[in-house]
Amino acid sequence: MSEQPKVVIIGGGTGLSVLLRGLKKFPVDITAIVTVADDGGSSGRLRNELNIPPPGDIRNVLAALSDVEPLVEELFQHRFNKGNNLIGHSLGNLILAAMTNITGDFVHAIREMSTVLNVRGKVLPAANSSVILNAEMEDGTIVSGESKIPFSGKKIKKVFLSPDNIEPLPETLDVIQEADLIIIGPGSLYTSILPNLLVPKIGEAVCQAKAKKVYICNVMTQAGETLNFSASDHVKALYDHMNEAFMDIILVNEEEIPNQIKSLYEEELAKPVHFDVDTLSSLGLEVMTDHIVCYDNSVIRHDTNKVAKLLYGILQQELT
Repeated sequence: MSEQPKVVIIGGGTGLSVLLRGLKKFPVDITAIVTVADDGGSSGRLRNELNIPPPGDIRNVLAALSDVEPLVEELFQHRFNKGNNLIGHSLGNLILAAMTNITGDFVHAIREMSTVLNVRGKVLPAANSSVILNAEMEDGTIVSGESKIPFSGKKIKKVFLSPDNIEPLPETLDVIQEADLIIIGPGSLYTSILPNLLVPKIGEAVCQAKAKKVYICNVMTQAGETLNFSASDHVKALYDHMNEAFMDIILVNEEEIPNQIKSLYEEELAKPVHFDVDTLSSLGLEVMTDHIVCYDNSVIRHDTNKVAKLLYGILQQELT
């Protein structure tokens, strides 16, 4: 593994897992840094009842990077739909919670599960404790809780974390410093990506790292987060939170979204992100455009194999 180029991917949610499934097929040393700000659903319940970091995003990343029989992965991802206390829980979340209790440490639990699932790469939580994501809205009100922010009905001015004494893992800072390529996204801008970068020292380490930084922009806007955002709006939000321009390349989709898919997303007040290439270039970014989407039961996803191939191409250029 030490001879393979080192790739660090920062994010959370479905987008990160989708990308990892493609990238793990290439000869790269992957480290995924995953948000621990989730406070909804099964993760939120376990977080509150057991006082552990939320396991859901970590579980999805472990599954995406695993190299086991499909049935084992299906078992790990199984979500109970019966039982008063079990309903809504994922078996993988429960296993990670149990392993945390056994080992006494969330990071240790992830390492043990990585071995069990034969994970190709390394999975690191952005912090070894739960963090609370807060949003200051344009009207000055504060909304606390990752799951509540998109439903506030107000426009986000900025997000920030609490408590004040959050510490990243030293290992996380090391892998960022040693990376040959840093990938940010895809994923929800305010609730999946920024909760990682706002962990003290992680954002600074990313900004200072020698590696090229690639931002994979979302294909669709998200109501409650990025309503009517252009691609450059996404970038400016990241720069505003980090107080500096730190990305080198942005990967955007140039494929027209079919009308029937767009009409489905319109019901959620979501529409295709406008890729304002001239503005992106004026921000100093190299803009890479390609057909990088696929459709899964009318849900738009990044094409994992296509995006992974493009990223590996960037990596090869950097190393030659």
